[in-house]
Amino acid sequence: MYHVKKVRDDFPILSKLVNGKPLVYLDNAASAQKPQVVIDAIVTAYTEEYANVHRGLHYLSNLATDKFEAVRGKIKEFINAEHDDEIIYTTGSTEGINMVAFGWGMPNLKAGDEIVLSVLEHHANIIPWHFLRERQGIRLIWVEPEDDGSLDTQKVADAISPKTRLVAISHLSNVTGCRVDIRRISEIAHKNGVVVLVDGSQSCVHMPIDVQQLGCDFFAITGHKLYGPSASGALYACRSRLKEMQPFKGGGNMIHEVGRETITYGAPPTMFEAGTPAIVEMIGLGVAVDYLQDLGMVNIERHEEEIVAYASRQFANEPWIQLQGAAQKNAAIFSFTLDCPAHPHDISTILDQQGIAIRAGHHCAQPLMSFLGVSATCRASFGLYNTKEEVDALIEGLRVCRDLFS
Repeated sequence: MYHVKKVRDDFPILSKLVNGKPLVYLDNAASAQKPQVVIDAIVTAYTEEYANVHRGLHYLSNLATDKFEAVRGKIKEFINAEHDDEIIYTTGSTEGINMVAFGWGMPNLKAGDEIVLSVLEHHANIIPWHFLRERQGIRLIWVEPEDDGSLDTQKVADAISPKTRLVAISHLSNVTGCRVDIRRISEIAHKNGVVVLVDGSQSCVHMPIDVQQLGCDFFAITGHKLYGPSASGALYACRSRLKEMQPFKGGGNMIHEVGRETITYGAPPTMFEAGTPAIVEMIGLGVAVDYLQDLGMVNIERHEEEIVAYASRQFANEPWIQLQGAAQKNAAIFSFTLDCPAHPHDISTILDQQGIAIRAGHHCAQPLMSFLGVSATCRASFGLYNTKEEVDALIEGLRVCRDLFS
């Protein structure tokens, strides 16, 4: 049985007062709060267990290395990868996607080759491909969503041509909260010899992930959205793609031998993890993954589905709240504007005075904002610790905004 009040007790910040009001934290799509077990693990790592990893022969180095490397297996199980060596440590999804762009895309793509993207993408899954467009003459092919913010799989299929080499697509929109059918896209792409990269930054927080079932070649996750530390994350790369990749960064740990005229690299994933890594951050991410596994991703998904259903009903009762991309929700992410002159930044500021934290702006999704015909929206994103009472607090706070601008 999932007890949200008990879960909330695991997060010390949720007892904080903001402007004299209880904190209502609804900015989880940007970054989630951290449970005490993650905080404790970070403190312990720095106060009792810290040393550099891999190259030391002393007790602390061996201890740190064991804890650091154990996270690879935890992430493998969390997303159901087949092999530990398919998990590359990163600082987050942004580095993971850049790693694919420069480590796989640069050596394998040539001028005139095409990459299929959707207009739903976060900038992290757009800008690295623009780099290849600018520097190697790659063509970007865009797939527009439906009017309700969902993505038609057939449109993705229709965008694939004989020149397509990669489909780079989000599993879950950070603006509309709508899920993309990655399994079907992977099936279509692979029949055409096309590689699939998935930005899993949002989806892995809200639902169980099985990369083998999804059938994708790459899957990027970021730790700070997973209730873990910032500067932590991972890239799943299936073994067949690992063989096609070149190192993204050079430095210590990723090499086998270095000479004046020659160099040999270590085996994956080591060859993609140059330099001293984010040791404590990755250990913290491992504890966050343990925490989520203990709660059960199915239980988290079920709890958030209840929040989605309740929030959807409450929004529907307030026609002056205009949901943007209002398709059937697959995750607790709501983007909206108000039927009044209030700018999203004004709305966010007024809500903050009531202790309610939301996001306002373009959400690093400017192509989607252009498609929706707005420059910015408000975004309320819910997580595993949010409650129906917090939905009510948001609606009441928005009424205050409406009345101020009416």
